[in-house]
Amino acid sequence: MPAQRLLFAVSGASGMPLAAYVLENLRTLAELEIHLLISNMARTVLASEGVSNLENLAHVLHAADDLAAAPASGSWQSLGMIVCPCSMASLAAIATGLGHNLIHRAADCMLKERRPLVLVPRETPLNRVHLTNMLAAHDAGAILMPFMPAFYTGSSDLKLLAREFTGRLLDQFGVQHSLCTRWQGKHPVNSL
Repeated sequence: MPAQRLLFAVSGASGMPLAAYVLENLRTLAELEIHLLISNMARTVLASEGVSNLENLAHVLHAADDLAAAPASGSWQSLGMIVCPCSMASLAAIATGLGHNLIHRAADCMLKERRPLVLVPRETPLNRVHLTNMLAAHDAGAILMPFMPAFYTGSSDLKLLAREFTGRLLDQFGVQHSLCTRWQGKHPVNSL
């Protein structure tokens, strides 16, 4: 069976170590072919946060300013798209349908084709404009998943928390994995 494509975009917000850890975890799944988009501002943030070689974690790299690339078309088949981290500027562009770069255009294609688009917003505190844009993106069909670790796993290690989060991301695409802890309930009544 050929690998299924998953589009992963990195926009210009803080959180590059999280993006790298998520990509590392995605690469452990042989059935996924990772297509990567990195915005111009993300390259600046990557350098300032000391993350290098992000491109090596993908199977295919697309130029963020190439609006003629395959992911710019709804006819390009994929499981969907993750934007991690998703800057507030990218969120605003996606929520309002502005296609300034390939990240925004590909996200627009995911929404119009009804494929999963998962946004991992990065900003705090949130103002009304951020919240309005999140609601608009949600209403258009996007899934908003801020990085909010599940501390019930007992871990405080960022790599392990990112592994758990990657599993939760993959759940949005229906991809089978064993990356995250599944809550079994504290007091099961009966086990069949």
